[in-house]
Amino acid sequence: MRLAAASPPARKPEPTIALINIVFLMLIFFLIAGTLAPPLDKDLTLVRTEGLEGREPPDALMIRSDGTVIWRGQEIDIADAARHAKTGSEDGGNVMRIVPDRDLPAIRLIEIAEELRRGGAARIFVVTERGLE
Repeated sequence: MRLAAASPPARKPEPTIALINIVFLMLIFFLIAGTLAPPLDKDLTLVRTEGLEGREPPDALMIRSDGTVIWRGQEIDIADAARHAKTGSEDGGNVMRIVPDRDLPAIRLIEIAEELRRGGAARIFVVTERGLE
């Protein structure tokens, strides 16, 4: 009996999925760790605004905590307030800026915004105070 020569075992192909996963993770790492914007000039000193007084926009609708509406120092009816909306948004609609009191209930603010929309204000911006941390 003659013994057949043993052939070497067939080689399995290298798993490329592991290599692709490692390259993908490295790509994600460098995207997150990299800087997307150039750093500020080291000689630049930024303006400090912590001591400035705030001032409401001159053409904004003021809303007190009890729901009364003020336009340029005069108390007006909410039905008349929408006619003060300025034309000038990108889509040509009327724009209204409102400055609500901090203690105004949110439901009342929503009601006022709905009345302004019904009166013709296409876009309504709520002006707020930005808190410093």
